[in-house]
Amino acid sequence: MSTPQGSAPRAGPENRIGGGSPTVDPADQLARLGRSWLWLLGAAMVTLVPGILALVWPDVTLHVLAVLIGVYLLLTGVFRFVTVFGRDSDRMPGLIVAVLCVLGGVLCLRNPLQTIAALSLIVGAVWLISGIVTLYTAIATKDMPHRGIVMAVAALGIVAGIVVLALPAESARTLTRLLGLWLVLLGLAETAVALAWRSALRRAGITDHTTSDRPAV
Repeated sequence: MSTPQGSAPRAGPENRIGGGSPTVDPADQLARLGRSWLWLLGAAMVTLVPGILALVWPDVTLHVLAVLIGVYLLLTGVFRFVTVFGRDSDRMPGLIVAVLCVLGGVLCLRNPLQTIAALSLIVGAVWLISGIVTLYTAIATKDMPHRGIVMAVAALGIVAGIVVLALPAESARTLTRLLGLWLVLLGLAETAVALAWRSALRRAGITDHTTSDRPAV
């Protein structure tokens, strides 16, 4: 669940040396990318597409499901890592979640023949912790645009994590349906956040999503 943070974005001057070309700062480039509503939308698609695949392909083997979830977690970790650079402060919780997603993805891909219980534990723990961190960010950031939507996404992630951890899945088919359902719901919620961030950018008068120097979430 990658979410922007902070007050409404505003355009800012670029650093130049001697009036020449703007300096290339990797951290600044990551920050600009992390503030993009298209980047948030991409993160939502990373969640939504695996969910759709799981629902339309419920007879997938546990091996394939583990690989699918592993790739999803790795990509989610990458998206979250970049999004963290778009924040003005309090980056540590987001970095922790990004590392957790990558670690979970590596565990899934390292041993794709693991048990259903192990796979449920990895995904459920990532969703639960990610939801808690997102909810904390939404509450702590007073001037966050569309805070209600972000809090709803966080609550959905927490519920998804609890359900996956608490509800036993006796077969790969059951687990596939369960994870697919929650992935689709989370992907749709994250899409709503991306579109809400685009709306915030437009209200701030920023037409190019790469030019804002302050993140929305």
